[in-house]
Amino acid sequence: MTTSKWLVDPTHSSVDFTIKHMMIAKVKGAFHEFSAEIEADPADLTTASIQFNVVLNSIDTRNADRDNHLRTGDFFDIEHYPTLTFQSTSVSKTGDGEYDVTGNLSLHGLTRTQTFHVAYEGTGKDPWGNEKVGFSGKGAISRSEYGLTYNAVLETGGVLIGDEVKFTIELEAVKAN
Repeated sequence: MTTSKWLVDPTHSSVDFTIKHMMIAKVKGAFHEFSAEIEADPADLTTASIQFNVVLNSIDTRNADRDNHLRTGDFFDIEHYPTLTFQSTSVSKTGDGEYDVTGNLSLHGLTRTQTFHVAYEGTGKDPWGNEKVGFSGKGAISRSEYGLTYNAVLETGGVLIGDEVKFTIELEAVKAN
């Protein structure tokens, strides 16, 4: 294959996250609005350029009160910082179809270098003749590194909300014409 432009198909993709709650359990959530533009040869991502955007207002933890609190100045402050963005700066092959994608992640007005592990899942044509490609990704960030420090100390020790946020991303993208 050759390098092509690929656009994420949000109806066949997902951006999910997990964070520790009360130091004993995990809360899961998702962002439902996101976009990605990928310039890549899916068979060899080492020269890929990946731009990824997440609309933070689209957060869904299956609890409206919690979601609304996450949108406030205590957390995302979506009025001032409506998106999370990621722009790749390098891609290194770590195995057969496996890559580490490093780039600049911007959240809450701060930009940090992050690395996500990405797996190439394959290519194919849909019933309408569109060329599709699939990727899976995972990684973690420290929310405190982005100024997201809201928390509460528990009576039994520890804190209400963990610092590490783990992401799982499933992408299906269509080749742009």
